[in-house]
Amino acid sequence: MRVNLRKIILISGGFILLWLVVSYSSFFVPVSKKRGNIDKIETELDNLQNKMLDQLSDSYKLLDKVKQHLRKTDHQEISKDSPIPGNRDGFVQTGKGPVLPILVIACDRVTVRRCLDNLVKFRPDKNTFPIIVSQDCGHNETYQIIKSYTDTDPTITVVRQPDLSEIPLTRAKVKFKGYYKIARHFRFALNYVFVTLKHEAVIIVEDDLDISPDFFEYFLGTYPLLSKDPTIWCISAWNDNGKKQLIDLSRPELLHRTDFFPGLGWLLKRETWLQLEPKWPQAFFDDWLRDPENTQGRACIRPEVSRTYSFGKVGVSKGLFFDMHLRYMQLNMEYIEFTKLNLTYLLKDVYDDHLTTLVASLPEQTAEEAKSRSGVEPVKVTYTSAKTYQKAAKKLGLMDDFRSGIPRTAYRGIVTCYIQGRRVYLAPGYQWTKYDPTWG
Repeated sequence: MRVNLRKIILISGGFILLWLVVSYSSFFVPVSKKRGNIDKIETELDNLQNKMLDQLSDSYKLLDKVKQHLRKTDHQEISKDSPIPGNRDGFVQTGKGPVLPILVIACDRVTVRRCLDNLVKFRPDKNTFPIIVSQDCGHNETYQIIKSYTDTDPTITVVRQPDLSEIPLTRAKVKFKGYYKIARHFRFALNYVFVTLKHEAVIIVEDDLDISPDFFEYFLGTYPLLSKDPTIWCISAWNDNGKKQLIDLSRPELLHRTDFFPGLGWLLKRETWLQLEPKWPQAFFDDWLRDPENTQGRACIRPEVSRTYSFGKVGVSKGLFFDMHLRYMQLNMEYIEFTKLNLTYLLKDVYDDHLTTLVASLPEQTAEEAKSRSGVEPVKVTYTSAKTYQKAAKKLGLMDDFRSGIPRTAYRGIVTCYIQGRRVYLAPGYQWTKYDPTWG
């Protein structure tokens, strides 16, 4: 309103001035000089009008800036109360962005080309996400394929595991030889990244993984959680119960805490590796990481919809695990801007309070009822022992195995899934305090 009033005053003043000048020149200026003076006055009035318009333009620009500032302030106030949308995870970040190298674990599968093609295709920035391929097995054909990438892109490098010796094993353990070599290779590769190259964090990817379009964005957005919350030790791209019929495909931005190490595309910090490395096992390192004693009872973050997909039917598991489970997993194909989401709901105090309060308030159903009855409101199914857990898990279509007494994807004993349009929580029917390592 002030701008409009000022405009009226200035324009009115201009017309009054023009009338006075013209009147003055009509009565007091000699006729012989009248024409030239009028031209001069008109020129001066034009200049004055242009100055007035410039001032008004500046006023409008200032007003627009004020409006934009007010809109931005209003948006920030709304974001504070929003559980999901926000600004940069709700965490303050300063300085340059992180460098998160991708460590590709390779051996003798020439299909590493498929893995590398996807990493290159979706990689948003070469400097933020350099690719390091660590190759074991000494397989030359696989090495030549890897080298075709390193020869053309300096941000892709390869290192070869120098120790290819056979590992002495008892007759009973010979059939697990592959698992021993994998553990040895991981130890070498992680030491190379953290000790030799001195990186602060790394994203580990095996050579038989496809990735989602937002794979890099997912890790870039969740990385601050590792520094913000000391109870989180890893970020995983994988949901062990990520089959299409068990997840909410309308919520690809949804993330969860889990006590069960998922693997299959995971982010690890140097500090954590230096704690794990002295105790690193000779074999089955993934199950070793699922023992709370080895990870100090800390948790991982996992997605509702997986950001990786395993296409590796050929491997140490002889394709059995792939045929029974991995082939049915759902890979996310929607790009989510995780760096623009507020992920503070995943911090332990916030997450624990919300989860326990929610589950305690839910109506209870049997696994059969949860599977067959329609509805949109969440429900819980309870268990009291390893046997009753496995029975309910099988009925719901969940994986029913344990590692160190922990069910897959469980957090504080609770496993969540999404069946026929509603959230289902498979939860302890007793006061949970810790996992029982005798289960399973």
